[in-house]
Amino acid sequence: MAKIPLIIDCDPGHDDAIALMLAASASDVFDLRAVTTVGGAQSVDKTFYNARRVLTVIGLDVPVARGAAQPMVRKALSGTEIVHGESGLDGPRLPEPDLTPCNLTAFELLCKVLEEAEEPVTICPTGPMTNIGILLAVRPDLKKKIKEFSIMGGGFYMGNWTAAAEFNILADPEAAKIMFDSGIPIIMSGLDVTHKAYVTREENEVIRANGNRCSVLAAELIDYFSRYHYEVEHLPGCTLHDPCAVAYLLKPEIFTGKLCHVDIDVNGQYTLGKTIVDWFDHTHKEKNVLVLHDVDRPAFVELLTAQLAKLR
Repeated sequence: MAKIPLIIDCDPGHDDAIALMLAASASDVFDLRAVTTVGGAQSVDKTFYNARRVLTVIGLDVPVARGAAQPMVRKALSGTEIVHGESGLDGPRLPEPDLTPCNLTAFELLCKVLEEAEEPVTICPTGPMTNIGILLAVRPDLKKKIKEFSIMGGGFYMGNWTAAAEFNILADPEAAKIMFDSGIPIIMSGLDVTHKAYVTREENEVIRANGNRCSVLAAELIDYFSRYHYEVEHLPGCTLHDPCAVAYLLKPEIFTGKLCHVDIDVNGQYTLGKTIVDWFDHTHKEKNVLVLHDVDRPAFVELLTAQLAKLR
């Protein structure tokens, strides 16, 4: 079977790092052609640096480009250090990056990969959607080169940065709206499903016991990241938001979703950045998003553990 041509647009971030490892572990499924970074979990300088450090541990030399530092319209959100620390990847020790430098911006790299692609490319955004919003606004001619977006963002029932909005969408709602209005199919791994895709302390020890460098790194990332989930959100484990967007592409049968029309609130006083999911088809608008809402959690943890063991 032909590999899935894939671009990951991310803001590492502990769960982004694990999403990168999950994608890299499935080289029989994915043809990872580029990684682009955006400001989100930390500044774009830090997320660019973090992506290259993680890929150095993995041993994957793929083009990595620095993207947007600020949202398309608004000021960047603050306070992310409470989740990811001052570096964006606090906790484990990571090496200095040794990847071949890429002299293109994220926009330029996205355009290059899409222009050169012989078949449509899947894009997996796991951070704010700014790079994607810019791409679609400036180069709408490249829409035909994009097969689908598998995103981590949004939520039907809840927010995690405000009462209504999830962080990645709230960070740049205008960019998200451009993407959701693009007509390109979207698979949305929102909070409704990612809060069910958690790893307990005991399960994290099984990951660590794989013994290989990447499994140990993933376990150390979870050690740090889980503090916020246990102490602030009072959840039963470490929610691995971003890996869901990759895991769906790898094993869609472990997820449950519903095709719905979804819009983005860009004007609300209390609901800015909310993904408005028309669950019961009140508007009769085009169903543009597969909204994931459930996951076979044991199968998800088993998949993650097994895939991490394949890395060095």
